[in-house]
Amino acid sequence: VALAQGDGFRAMKDSRAGLRVGTAFNMSPCEPAGDSQADADAAERYHRFANCWFLDPALRGEYPHGAFLGGVPEEAMGVREGDLARCRAPLDFIGINLYTRTRVRHAPENPLFEALPLAEPQGPVTDMGWEVWPQSLYDMVMRISRDYASEGRPPAIEITENGCAFADGPDPKTGRVGDRRRIDYHEAYLAALARAIEAGADVRGYHAWSLLDNFEWAEGYRPRFGLVHVDYENNLKRTVKESGRW
Repeated sequence: VALAQGDGFRAMKDSRAGLRVGTAFNMSPCEPAGDSQADADAAERYHRFANCWFLDPALRGEYPHGAFLGGVPEEAMGVREGDLARCRAPLDFIGINLYTRTRVRHAPENPLFEALPLAEPQGPVTDMGWEVWPQSLYDMVMRISRDYASEGRPPAIEITENGCAFADGPDPKTGRVGDRRRIDYHEAYLAALARAIEAGADVRGYHAWSLLDNFEWAEGYRPRFGLVHVDYENNLKRTVKESGRW
């Protein structure tokens, strides 16, 4: 994947030099589950794997140091001479797909990281069981802005996915889809993003996930992320939800 990312970047630039080319990464700020130094160290290791594993090869031509306790397993990965140079891609922007945070505990039973994410949310959750945590967007954007700044300038960032799954449907009498929880979600996450911009992050865009209720990769049609309701039982009739109007 890292090789394809670098090769694809160059192929697009060779075809049209003026294109702005970036990649979207699934990201989540990694927080220690407790107050111990062991948890803090585990959270940092997990961050370097979960958030930087495909970003560092592109921007730095190397895998993130400290992600694995035994170092990067280049032999097991089949890394060949010249591969890391091929991985390099000076992205014009960093795309971030983000929904929530990740709490991490020290886990000696996991020999790769000695770190494991916790599944117990502390805040409200969506229909996917994902914790609603607006601060996560601010924290992630600021971490990427700080760690990947070049010559004192933060990288350009696009929020390429952010949203929530709630199964609100049309009211039988009015036909309107009242999805106040989705409005609250986007309002809170956008407020956090605004604070990041005020703090100096170079954010170029925000893309709500998603315009329509749709087919989710692993979950099929059950989760509804859309700003527009799709009636799968009635000729795919579409109704703009209150969140979409908002």
